[in-house]
Amino acid sequence: MQAIVTGASRGLGLALTRTLAERGWRIVVDARDGDALQRAVGGLDRVIAVPGDVADPDHRRRLVEAAGDSIDLLVNNASVLGPSPQPVLAEYPLEELRRVYEINVLAPLALVQLVLPRLADGARVLNITSDAAVEPYETWGGYGSSKAALAQITAILGAENPGVRFYAVDPGDMRTQMHQEAFPGEDISDRPPPEESVPGLLQLIEGHAPSGLYRVRDLVGAST
Repeated sequence: MQAIVTGASRGLGLALTRTLAERGWRIVVDARDGDALQRAVGGLDRVIAVPGDVADPDHRRRLVEAAGDSIDLLVNNASVLGPSPQPVLAEYPLEELRRVYEINVLAPLALVQLVLPRLADGARVLNITSDAAVEPYETWGGYGSSKAALAQITAILGAENPGVRFYAVDPGDMRTQMHQEAFPGEDISDRPPPEESVPGLLQLIEGHAPSGLYRVRDLVGAST
C-alpha cells in the first residue's frame, strides 16, 4: 500500500505517518523544513522524505513521482494559518491571503490532479479541513474560508470521480504548533495531542464510508 502525506514533520501529519508505517504502508512525505522532516521520520521504515513546499509545482511532481505508478492514499495535510495573531477580514493583507489559498486550496487540488491517473481502484483522498470552515469565528476568516473552499472542492471531486473516495475531514482541536500560533501567548495544554485524531482518520482510510465531509469526533464516537 502506497501513500502520500503532506506536512509530515510534526502534528497530525507526523502522527498519521507513524501509524501508517506501523501498519505496513510505504509512505512518501514532505514538509517545508527538510531538516525537521528528516529528524521526524528518519527512523521510520518504508518512509521516503521529499522536502519542499507544496505550493511549488516542481516539488509536487517530485512528490508524486517518488510514490510510483500506483497510489492508494493521498492525505493533503500541509497548510498554513496565515498571520499570527489572525487579523479581521477588513484588515487582512491580501498578499498573505493569496498565500493561504495557494497552500490550503490550490496545492491540494494540484496534487489531486497529478495523482488521479495513478490512483489505485478504491483509493482514498483525505483533505484535512477545520470547524473554522463552517463556523464564523472572528479573525478566522482567512484560514476558515480557505478550508471551506477545500471542503467544497473535495465534495465536487467525489461527485466527479465515483471510483475514488474523497473525504474532507475535520480533526478537531489539537495541541499543535499551528494551534498555538492561532492563540499566541495562551495555554493550549488542555487540547488533545494529534495522536488522538488518528483513529478517526484510520476509519476513513481503512473503512468503506462514502465520499463526504466528516468530523473525527463523530467517527471515533461511532466506533465506541
